[in-house]
This record gives sequence, C-alpha cells and structure tokens, in this order.
Amino acid sequence: MKVLIIGSGGREHAMAWKIAQSPLVSKIYCAPGNGGTKMEEKCENVDLRTIEELIVFAKKEKIKFTIVGPEVPLVEGIVDEFKKNDLKIFGPSKKAAALEGSKSFAKSFMKKYGIKTAEYQTFDNADKALEYLKICTYPTVIKADGLAAGKGVVICHNEEEARNAVQEIMIKDIFEGAGIKIVIEEFLEGVEASILSITDGKTIIPFISSKDHKQIFDGDKGPNTGGMGVITPNFYCTEEVLEEFNKDILEPTLVGIREENMDYVGTIFFGIMITKKGVYLLEYNVRMGDPETQAVLSIMESDYVDLILNALDGKLKNYNIKWKNAHACCVTAVSKGYPGKYESGYEIKGIENTNCKVFIAGAEEKQGNLVTSGGRVLNVVALGNSLEEARKRAYNEIEKITFEGIYYRKDIGLRSDKNNL
Repeated sequence: MKVLIIGSGGREHAMAWKIAQSPLVSKIYCAPGNGGTKMEEKCENVDLRTIEELIVFAKKEKIKFTIVGPEVPLVEGIVDEFKKNDLKIFGPSKKAAALEGSKSFAKSFMKKYGIKTAEYQTFDNADKALEYLKICTYPTVIKADGLAAGKGVVICHNEEEARNAVQEIMIKDIFEGAGIKIVIEEFLEGVEASILSITDGKTIIPFISSKDHKQIFDGDKGPNTGGMGVITPNFYCTEEVLEEFNKDILEPTLVGIREENMDYVGTIFFGIMITKKGVYLLEYNVRMGDPETQAVLSIMESDYVDLILNALDGKLKNYNIKWKNAHACCVTAVSKGYPGKYESGYEIKGIENTNCKVFIAGAEEKQGNLVTSGGRVLNVVALGNSLEEARKRAYNEIEKITFEGIYYRKDIGLRSDKNNL
C-alpha cells in the first residue's frame, strides 16, 4: 500500500522511518518532507502545500491512508475535506481539533466532563484581563487561546510579568491572532508528563509515557521552545499516577468525545502535571508530539501501520500495543539563537559516524549534503536497558555531529530532586 505523510519536521521523519518498517507498505510520500525523509527507505518527498493539492495527489496515487503530522492542517479541517472525497485519513475532525486549536474550548470541555484541570478564567478583552491580574494569585499562567507553535504559554511570577505578557500576547499580538483571546490559569507545581495515545472514537489506548524538556537552557531555564529533548518512559509516571490519569482524565475525555459526536480517529496527546494534590490535565494536542514521537516510536515494537489501520476500521478495543523493554533518550540540536532569531544554511557533518538513529527536523538536502534550514535541526535518539545507558549513548553520539552554532541541552533526562515527587 501507499501512505501519505503531511509535514516536514522531526516528527514526520520518525513516522516515515517507522512506517517504512511495515511489510504492509510499499511507498511513502512525504508532503513536503525534509532532508531526512528524502533519504529514508521507501520515501519520496512531494512539494504539495494546499489541501486541494493533497486531495488530488491522494486520489491519483491511490493512497491507502494519509497521516497528518502538524496541528495547523487539522485545525483548518483537512480531515473533513479528505472524508468528503472518500479518502482515508488518520486525524480528528475540525470540530475535535478545536481541543488543541482553542485553549478556552478545551478548558470548557474539561470542565463540562469533569476532567481534572487547573482553575481558569477566559478573557477576550485586554482591559478586563489586566484588571483581573490585580486580584489573581501568583504565580499564574497566561496562555494564548489559539495555536502559537508551542510558545504561547507564559508563567508569570508577579503582576508586572503578567501585565507584560498580556501586553505582548493580546495588545501587540505577537502570535498573529492566536492571542486575541487568552486563558489565565492557576499555576500547578509539579512535574509534567506527555502521554500520547490513539483513538478510534470508541476506545483510547495510551502509549508509553514520556517527558519533554521544553525550555532552552539546562535546569529548565529560559524561554519555551518546541522541545529540546525527551525521555521515555517517564520516571515520574508510576502505576499510581497512570491509574489516576486513566480515571480522572482519559476516561472522562472519551465520554466527552462520544457525547459531543466529535468524529475523532487519530492521536490524542495528553499533557499532564503530576502534583502532590494529584494528576491534572494541562492541555490536549490532537497529533503526535514533537520530539516525543521520535522517542516513543523508537521503542514501539508493534507495526505502527497495522495499529493505524485498526483505528481507521474502529477495531482498537482489544488491540494490544507491544513495547520494547528499553529506555529511550532523545536530544535535540538547534541553531544558534533559537527560539529567537537564528541563522541557517550551514552544512551538517558527522551523522554518518553515529551509531544510533538521527531524525532530521530542520534541514534540507543540497547537492548530497544536509544543510540547516530551521531552528530545531535534528534529534539524536539512543536506546538503553536503563535511562542512564540511553542518556550516555545519546550524548556520546551527538558529540560526533557538527554544524555552525550547534547547541543542545546537556541535562535531558536528569531527575531533579527539587520536585520531591
């Protein structure tokens, strides 16, 4: 069968690599793909950008199913358009994609279905938001309502920081429309976990847990990025935590999806906070996380294509996903200056000398060489029998790779005792 993957990042490279391992698949098209997908087995990059172009291509090439990597096409309703054209596509409907596309919609959904989450207020008027900041408790969290490429969340320690955040997000509109409305949320103290999962609309099967490292500098300092590294499984996700997650978050989410007739066949990403008071849902994403995907798919033993086909056929109820008895550590290398302004166009050297999988995120192939083209450039993923072994391997391998201005965190996967959990 032929498969179409939409997207161009490290997540999509990981999907292409995993899907290529399936004996069910003969050809994978990546639209538009990147320098890594171009070199992957069974893969071909195709320069298709619009939903209309993708539909025409899927019909012409008799694509068995399409998988959507990034959130923007999902929020724009690509799934609904494909289905109107009798094309199989793995992803939520536009209605369901609002769980990621609108923070205020997601929070009201959580409240309606009794999903454990932080207290919050929603504002579409900057003056009223600024007034509320005089009486709210600090620290507080301010979130742009719409999509902001993973950067629309600000933790504010005092009123001055909060006022600045409202100015930037609502008044200066730095997220170009995503901050017209904001959510001001209770700050939860604890540790975060990412739980990717798959649903056919009737069943949700959680994947193995992971831990993302969002901030640019060691020790979780500096501004948020799209993700600087991941470990899986997440050492904070004990059996007790996962039981609580299932009862207070996953199960009522499934009730809500059914009750709202959301037409949701795809990935659900639960971003959770583990606190001394219990497990809370921070946010939904309606697609695979990046760079969580790179780590999680690396230890998935099951055929990812078979899993997706079962979801598309509504047959997940008794499906058992198999996982390798291993730990994975993913370290992200970025361009100098990221997540702010950065330069690109630098040749990447040394990948051929590594002994683990390197996923390309922001690089293109030029005359046989890989050249940087984005902020997050690549992900080095190493496996081990223990987290310590996986970490050691990942850092040993990433040292073999060079490009002008390369930067990566040195503490991915280190456990911080300050959390006391």
